[in-house]
Amino acid sequence: MNTIKNGIFKENAVFILLLGLCPTLAVTGNFESAYIMGISVLIVLLFSNLTVSIIKKLIPENVKIPVFIIIIATFVTSIEMLMGTYAPDLHKTLGIYLPLITVNCIVLGRAIAVASKEKVGKSVLDAIGIGIGFTLTLALIGLVREILSSNTITIMSDLTTLTGYRMVYTIVPFDFQLPLFASPAGAFLTLGFLLAIFNKISKRGALNESN
Repeated sequence: MNTIKNGIFKENAVFILLLGLCPTLAVTGNFESAYIMGISVLIVLLFSNLTVSIIKKLIPENVKIPVFIIIIATFVTSIEMLMGTYAPDLHKTLGIYLPLITVNCIVLGRAIAVASKEKVGKSVLDAIGIGIGFTLTLALIGLVREILSSNTITIMSDLTTLTGYRMVYTIVPFDFQLPLFASPAGAFLTLGFLLAIFNKISKRGALNESN
């Protein structure tokens, strides 16, 4: 459990390691696209780490990184094809950032730093922790941005082809919208504020542990 907790808090990909910022800023315009991107990264991380950890002794050192990229790309392509078939609207919304998971520094970095050196169990737990941390981070940023920019929470909209349900909720009954937060500038502002809050909480927790 400590490995999973570290991935969510002490090694949070966005708030602590500052990795994967391109998709973090680009796909968090609403809650739905944010959490789906996070889950996609979690799935790729999980299966990539599992595969790399299993076959790590069979991979020559001089071709290690290309092999890792091929493994990651295989799982990314599978997710992209499934999403393109069953959730085409969401696939279009995520755009180029979905296939770019292949070269996401979070996924490749964990394959190199953890899965290629640790046992299968540790590699899987690491992937789960980092993946959950990344998903929660994207979901939080997407939630804040959507509420502030359009006064709604979109749980299922582009997923209606797959689920048959549409779930979009209005937060307050009067007109409240700050369009700035739907823009790239709003993404940077939201990330900055949440980053400051997360670091403040982390430092307070560290002080409490030391005392």
